Parts: sequence; structure tokens; C-alpha cells
Amino acid sequence: MSEHADLIATRFGDGGPDAGDVDANEFLRGVLSRKTVRRYSDRMPEERLLDLLVASALSASAKSDFQQASVMRLRDAEKRAAIGKLFPSMPWIGASPVFFVFLGDARRLQRIGELRGKPVKNGTLEGFFNASVDAALALQTMILCAESVGLGTCPISVIRNEIDTVAKVLELPDMVFPVAGLCLGYPAAEGHVSLRLPRSVTTHLDRYGDDALPAALDDYDRRRHARHAIPKDQQRGNAEFGEAEFYGWSEDKARQAAKAEGAAFPPYLRAHGFSFD
Repeated sequence: MSEHADLIATRFGDGGPDAGDVDANEFLRGVLSRKTVRRYSDRMPEERLLDLLVASALSASAKSDFQQASVMRLRDAEKRAAIGKLFPSMPWIGASPVFFVFLGDARRLQRIGELRGKPVKNGTLEGFFNASVDAALALQTMILCAESVGLGTCPISVIRNEIDTVAKVLELPDMVFPVAGLCLGYPAAEGHVSLRLPRSVTTHLDRYGDDALPAALDDYDRRRHARHAIPKDQQRGNAEFGEAEFYGWSEDKARQAAKAEGAAFPPYLRAHGFSFD
């Protein structure tokens, strides 16, 4: 059994590859065993550590070296409270020791074009996509680096659902938009490893195929339910869809996705510099 097999089994439980005799690697073990953390101790990470994490995040890959990610730390108590108040079901947004916002920054490249006298129009779909991916890569890099030094994190994508208010609080100019927030601090409670979909439906060789999805989903739902069942009082949309006798992950996600989120995001972007041409 490989040094990583136990962690792969805990993460996937799908009977797939277990990494064979690959040498043990602490970073890989940390990635395989990572957990979302929503409860934090009062201990504040040192400023020099936070500086190091920001530098690490901004060392992530960037499309064409355009470097279209920006990172904002929200330290102002009133601003933190204003963002947290928008999402009362997520008190960790306002309570975590540190809160970052990762921004897609299509503005900077357009300004560079103006400063250098070149016809850069970065409000296209490509510009939006590139800035979004750059910010997402920086976010994930910070998550992994923070966890490698004992911190816990929780990414917050829901801030886009209240984009008009969030952008006002953050004082964002045109062509700069939040991709996600990030709560960060030292864990006050042990989280759990979230069981991922079987790799038989999320990995592909030479061609895409999803013929096995129905059976794989049923199996995954049962295994995940056995580990972390969703309580009946947390079923979504019972008034519309009815109470499910068996409520697995796929039923929960289908109900969640049936209620479209982020309706205000596209009109906000179009009103702030993006044409998506």
C-alpha cells in the first residue's frame, strides 16, 4: 500500500488508483487531507506570515503573464461587519481573524494599454475569463500555502450574490470584481474530509464520456450519506420539490442549482466595463 493510499481512500473511497509506490510527500498528503474550516481560535496570524501568504498567492500561474489577480485584505471593522451582515447564515465571514477578497482585475491591463498608447479593450469575455482564472489560481494557492503552515481556510463565493453592495463596500472601480472571499485563521475545531465524486466520472482518457454517471452517482450518494448524512431539516426546496425519502448529494445539488444564484452579477459586470464581446 502506498504512503498516500489511506488519504486517497478517505477522500474518494472509489476503489481507484492508490498511487502505488510513490514516495511519501508531505505537501501531497496535506492536499489530499485538506478540510474547510469555519471555526477559528482568537489567535491572530502574524503579519509577516500573512505577507508571505499574499506573496505566495500572487506567485501562482497567470495567463500570458498578464497577472490579472488582485488581493484585498479587509481589516476595517465596519466593512467586515457590513459584508458579514449580508450573510447571517455564515457568521465566520465576520468572525474569522482574517478575511481576504480575491479580485479579478481586468482594469489593470486596460490601463497599461492606455499608459503605453495601445488599443487594449479588456472588457471582452476573454478578458473576464482570464482575470477570473488568475484570481481563482491565486485563491487556491493561498489556501494550500495557508494550510501547509497550520492555518484553516474557508472560501466564500457567495459574496457575488450581493455584488452591488459588496462592490460598494470594497470601493471597487470598473472592471474589477470579486471572485471569492477567504476566511483564514487557526482552527478552533477539527473539520472533516469531504468525500469527492468517484474519479471514474471526473477523470477521462483521450475522450470525454459520462455514460457511467447515473450508476456512479447512486453509489456515491449512498457512500457519502453513510459518512455525512444531510439532516431532513436541511433538505432544500421541500415546498417545491417535496420531501425526499432518500436525500443524497446529487439531489441536494440538483435542488440547489435549480435555484439560480448570482442573478445580479452579469448586469453588474455589464454596467462596469464588460461587454463580453
